[in-house]
Amino acid sequence: MFANDKLGEVVIEKVKHIPAHTQTTTSVRVNHPGRHPLPDHLRRVETILLPTEDVSNLVKVGDEITEILEYESGKFYVNRIVRPEYIKTNVDGLSATRVIAPMPSLPLPKSYVSASVLAYLLVSKFVDHLPIYRILQIFKRQKVDIPDSTVVNWIEEGYKLLERLFDLYQKLILQTGYLHVDETTTKVLDKNKKGTTHQGYYWVYYDGIQKNALFKYAPGRGGIWPRETLDGFKGYMQVDGYEGYSQFKTADNIRILHCWAHVRRKFYDIQGIYQEKSNYVLTLIQELYTVERHCRENKFTTEQTKAYRLEHAKPVLSTIYTTLKNYQAQEVLPGSPMGKAINYTLNLWDGLEVYLDEGFLQIDNNPVENSIRPVAIGRRNYLFAGSHKGAERSAMFYSFFAACKNHNIEPQAWLTFVLENINDYKLSDLHQLLPQNYKQGAEQK
Repeated sequence: MFANDKLGEVVIEKVKHIPAHTQTTTSVRVNHPGRHPLPDHLRRVETILLPTEDVSNLVKVGDEITEILEYESGKFYVNRIVRPEYIKTNVDGLSATRVIAPMPSLPLPKSYVSASVLAYLLVSKFVDHLPIYRILQIFKRQKVDIPDSTVVNWIEEGYKLLERLFDLYQKLILQTGYLHVDETTTKVLDKNKKGTTHQGYYWVYYDGIQKNALFKYAPGRGGIWPRETLDGFKGYMQVDGYEGYSQFKTADNIRILHCWAHVRRKFYDIQGIYQEKSNYVLTLIQELYTVERHCRENKFTTEQTKAYRLEHAKPVLSTIYTTLKNYQAQEVLPGSPMGKAINYTLNLWDGLEVYLDEGFLQIDNNPVENSIRPVAIGRRNYLFAGSHKGAERSAMFYSFFAACKNHNIEPQAWLTFVLENINDYKLSDLHQLLPQNYKQGAEQK
């Protein structure tokens, strides 16, 4: 309920009956939450509606204003860059110099595509998950007909333009001290596999400190791919129970965490078979998450979070461990669904307790799983990547746009700015163009 919110009031006409067949009408004001206000930054266009009768001799006492949200689809236009050219005669009188303004920086100098249009294409594909052919259909409705081969070439050139920025982005993520790691499938056209697609993988590395996600495409799921990417990484690494990550348990300077969300899922899936046992374990796991919610809602510092976990979560962990050991002793068959859930949890137990070590560590791997969701949506919409190289390009754009989302940056604005300016930035200043450093609406250079 909003106090003193006149827009959130409804006037209800209440009729009160009076003896002698007279009646009086009174107004009763009833507060309700009201409509969500329309954003102040939106352009206002006034439509003035005058009464139908003559008001020339009346005294105006005010305006009644009603705001309605309208939509006007984006429109293309041509920016004609006109540069007057002059000839300046030199002092010797025998030669002349051409005088003309320099061309502004263009993302693709040999193309007529602007930074805004190229950004729109990339955001439509990798944020809004539209296949190229659908984007071109939208263009055609505005009578802008561009060959799909041209658009594909623009995207490829845009990728090359952003490669050095991506190299910096990747380097900074892998220098962090805490990574969530997961992988997801993607279908890829392969010229060596006629009539079918190749199953490739996006390996995703989420920086749990800076809140950035790095997507790396690989043609397979073998442990060689994360090992290659994480060469030299030092810190905490949070993963699920996939065997490909077990190699890092013995790696120098890497501490493995496991994911309580995966454990919870194991027992949730068998509720219908082992209701009493599984429900008890789920209740205990929920107590762990209640501790996490308390820390978040009270905005605890990392030091406070660590202390609170040790006091309230550590005893619950001890109870879970003892409970699962007791279930095993009650002749739960190892090959049964309950036996598999117990074995999964106990085999990962050391990594399931590690989040108690530091307040900035997470109880589960949900941050990286949330970052992967756009890939799943894109997979449904455009089905496959056109090539392994195309999948590599997609990984870069998924990475940048994940950072935009995590830092509440409007992707179209950010990418337009980057494409307009990246050719003019020195390598030493390139970090200013990263999504996490972009200040929306402010001068960047």
